[in-house]
Amino acid sequence: MTAIIRFDYICILLGVLTTFDVAAQNYPLKPVRFVAPYPAGGVNDIVARMLGQRLSSAMGQQWLIENRPGRGGSIGTDFVVKSAPDGYTLLHGGMGSLTLAPFLSKVPYDALKDFAPITLTARAPNVVAVHSSLPVKSVKELIAFAKTRPGALSYATSGVGSTPHLTAALFTSMAGIRMVHIPYKGGAQATTDLLAGQVPIGFAPIASVLPHVASGRLRGLAVSSLQRSPSLPNMPTVSEAGLAGFEMNPWFGVLAPAGTPAGLIAKLNSELVRILRGPDIIAQFAEQGVESAHSTPGEFAALIRSDLQKWGKVIEEAGIPRE
Repeated sequence: MTAIIRFDYICILLGVLTTFDVAAQNYPLKPVRFVAPYPAGGVNDIVARMLGQRLSSAMGQQWLIENRPGRGGSIGTDFVVKSAPDGYTLLHGGMGSLTLAPFLSKVPYDALKDFAPITLTARAPNVVAVHSSLPVKSVKELIAFAKTRPGALSYATSGVGSTPHLTAALFTSMAGIRMVHIPYKGGAQATTDLLAGQVPIGFAPIASVLPHVASGRLRGLAVSSLQRSPSLPNMPTVSEAGLAGFEMNPWFGVLAPAGTPAGLIAKLNSELVRILRGPDIIAQFAEQGVESAHSTPGEFAALIRSDLQKWGKVIEEAGIPRE
């Protein structure tokens, strides 16, 4: 009797696995909703649209980009969490909503438990930039200048809890300096005031400041990633320029709701990684100051876990209040 029960159980299990395999092979059978939880025109949205266009061509169904911004990306992120785990609603998530927002406000999801990570897609480091009138030409000079003026210098970012803000928080902490944070409601306004000299220092994505650094209106001192950016190969990293080990390299990636079949996750990972390795997408990303990235689902999950530990500590030490 026991042998018969075990045999029946094995048959059922094999049937379930076969169903998942067939579902993965036939996927997608209808358009895929690809949620970008940030405003249109930003890096997250641009990357999602580039990928969506290629996925539509490669997989035979439309990938519909749906912007659901708000509360640092947490509104769109929560929308995906509450969607069916069938591969037809996916998130182009970001570091902000997944590993920073949980420490800054109450979010209705758990970044580790509520998602099935698929792959990283891109990294978008920030630049430490200063107005051309500020008499500093390097990170070391900026730190020395700030130390003689504690609390007198101000810096602009795209908002409280944004990746530029956290870049600045880590920078001031490691440098042992004190500056005043001027948060804006977006990167465009922050860059406008930095260009006008209303704020002497800015922490911003490469794409926001690249043309102004090229024109000489802003002076770029360093990039926040551990390696130099292909978009600014002659600009040192913050680590090279004086704060050894400094790294803030904001990332984006594709995630599905927890419970999405493993076969679908594997198929999506394979297709996305193939696209992300292509020289055309690498070149297009570079034009936006973005670096193409890819990973296994396990590597992506490990990154989320380690970043939650790292940035939770930075936010606490910086005294950034919860909403």
